[in-house]
Amino acid sequence: MIIQECDAKVILDSRKEKTIEVTIKTDVGKFTSSAPTGKSTGKFEVKPYKKSIEGDVKVIKEFSDYFVAEHLENFENLKRVEDIVEGHIGGNTLFALESACLKAIAKEQGKEVWEIINPKAKPKIRFVGNVIGGGKHSEKVGNRKPDFQEFLLIADEGSAKANWERHLEIKEQVKKAMKKQDPFFKETKNDEDAWMTALTEKQIIDILKEAKIPLGVDIAASGFYKRKKYNYENPIMKRDVEEHFFYLKNLIQNTGVFYVEDPFEEEDFDGFAKLAKACPKSMIVGDDLTVTNHLRLDEAIKNKSITGIIVKPNQCGSLLEVKKVCEVAKKNNIKMIFSHRSGETEETILADLAYGFEADFLKCGITGKEREAKIKRLIEIESSR
Repeated sequence: MIIQECDAKVILDSRKEKTIEVTIKTDVGKFTSSAPTGKSTGKFEVKPYKKSIEGDVKVIKEFSDYFVAEHLENFENLKRVEDIVEGHIGGNTLFALESACLKAIAKEQGKEVWEIINPKAKPKIRFVGNVIGGGKHSEKVGNRKPDFQEFLLIADEGSAKANWERHLEIKEQVKKAMKKQDPFFKETKNDEDAWMTALTEKQIIDILKEAKIPLGVDIAASGFYKRKKYNYENPIMKRDVEEHFFYLKNLIQNTGVFYVEDPFEEEDFDGFAKLAKACPKSMIVGDDLTVTNHLRLDEAIKNKSITGIIVKPNQCGSLLEVKKVCEVAKKNNIKMIFSHRSGETEETILADLAYGFEADFLKCGITGKEREAKIKRLIEIESSR
């Protein structure tokens, strides 16, 4: 596949905020990809843009001539792209550019994108679906909202299609339950199309337990950690690190929550490790802690901080770095959760990446056209195997 021209423009994501779309013209056609945007971001993520989104758009246009006659044949050839733009664009732009390149390589070879990564891949990927939201992704309802950012469904019905159908069914059941239990519930949805509520995390988990499937929480603890305290607002309570640990340990052990993401702030490898040791039946997942960076993953493994890692390609931008992270995770038996961002587009390549790298889970919401596009793509891939 030979790149002939490269272009970029600003588009709007699901939050109606700016994100970038990159298009490449090649000898086998035009290929376009876009990047999502995160609201709850880790401080160790790469910058989404070098200086600004407009600046990155300008750079891609200006660098178009540098790509002319660049011949890409496989995944590893993305290194040539990175060598050209290194230091000139941010993570969002690099992700969109490399995604467009992968689509072009796949087209030339008559393959699906995931096959360019690993033609023998045949994982069984379960969805992680956000059904109720809080934290930075949600607004207050009745002057309250959950402190935890996400309450998650993780059905295990044997196929992607069956898992999604189960999530849809439970989401409707949850709506009915919250109408009864939350006097402020108005059927409003947050950034990720999850229900917004005034209920506490314990009340929410009690409702979700009625579904009798594995449950998860994204605590996103960095979002309410300040001055060495975890500042809960529903109800108002300041917990020091030790109090926060015991609260989480008791909550997990008493409710049987299976999946626990970012339980401590993004530099507390020891806190993660302590909880992982105390709750061996639950998967302790790093996101802000690890930010799809193999060096931070190495540190988490050395400290026994996590048993699962969130993989968000635009956290690092480089799909070569994503590959390295996945290789380290597999080698150390760390479960991989490929994840959307709160500000999404209808780009579907996340499903191909998850399948090609043989992820264990795909976290992409339950409803909303931008989320459903990824869900339907995974179902399509799975049904074709």
